[in-house]
Amino acid sequence: MEHPEIDFATVLASGVHDMKNSLCMLIQSMEVLQQELAEKSLSASQELGRIHYEATRLNTNLLQLLSLYRIEKDQLPLHMDEYNVDDLVDEILLKNALYSQQRHIEVIKDCPARLSWFFDNDLVSNLLNDMFVNALRYSASRLLLKASLQQQQLVIELHDDGTGYPADMLDNSDEGINNLNLAAGRTGLGLFFAHMIARAHRNRQQCGRIELSNGGQFGGAVFRLILP
Repeated sequence: MEHPEIDFATVLASGVHDMKNSLCMLIQSMEVLQQELAEKSLSASQELGRIHYEATRLNTNLLQLLSLYRIEKDQLPLHMDEYNVDDLVDEILLKNALYSQQRHIEVIKDCPARLSWFFDNDLVSNLLNDMFVNALRYSASRLLLKASLQQQQLVIELHDDGTGYPADMLDNSDEGINNLNLAAGRTGLGLFFAHMIARAHRNRQQCGRIELSNGGQFGGAVFRLILP
């Protein structure tokens, strides 16, 4: 009996999509439970915050896998429109309020209320959320999420007060997917995804980019997303 040919990549992408939907429902349930636990048990509320953080990271990884699959299949069109950047920033803060409160991280927002720009909201939101979650993980006590216009470009920055990016990450931040270091424990998939989304945004022969540095407002790591 002949077995039908199976496009494993397509099957995997379909499975990832279903897992992502289930995770979103779990994350929403955790947020409801956390509100009820906050007044009853501090330890249980903190543990739920940690679980929420890991579930959010997993959901982001699944979104990245889906995006990489669609790129391979040339099925990742940008859905460009004008969006309020302040709303985008508020959405990211709200998504991660549980973990930031549980870790006692002071999150500072600096964004003009009427700032708007053209971009793919879903992709940019996923990119920034991934970077924000990582910044929460490495921050000691403070984190700044800032948006502004600089030289007719939208610049969104994350400043933390952690130990900063390691030298090898700064030196190799532009490396492609073929150079990811799986043995090191930090693959750089999130940065690759960020580069990919930023560069896909083009305007008047300019393309978006990301920049990594150390120092910034709090002396730690600084992540910048720049969209033309």
